[in-house]
Amino acid sequence: MTTTKKTAPKKEKAKTSSKEKKGVPTPPKVRIVVRSFDYTVIDEAARSIVETAERGGSLVSGPVPLPTKIKRYTVNRSFFVHKDARDQYEIRTHKRLIDIKEPTGQTIESLQNLSLPAGVDVEIKMM
Repeated sequence: MTTTKKTAPKKEKAKTSSKEKKGVPTPPKVRIVVRSFDYTVIDEAARSIVETAERGGSLVSGPVPLPTKIKRYTVNRSFFVHKDARDQYEIRTHKRLIDIKEPTGQTIESLQNLSLPAGVDVEIKMM
């Protein structure tokens, strides 16, 4: 006669941060990524976002310059003869990262009504 041993199914543990274990909820955070081809325009846009957030009473960290993406293109000058004659072009995409900690309702409302210069792409994430 053989006996089989029954084992209980394993329970998966939920992943929580150390602050949530202690009963302290993590405050919301807004992450803003600003992109542009022109670094002067992007710095002006980042400055206006930071000033607006600080005026609204939020804690701001940034703007942090992220690595510039460079796309290079090489084009032949002539399509038949002179194959060695080529033109090279590049597009540089500059990025800035701004984190707003503990945003207030007034801050978010003023950021939505903010007018930024043309040629600036803004990506906003709630975390």
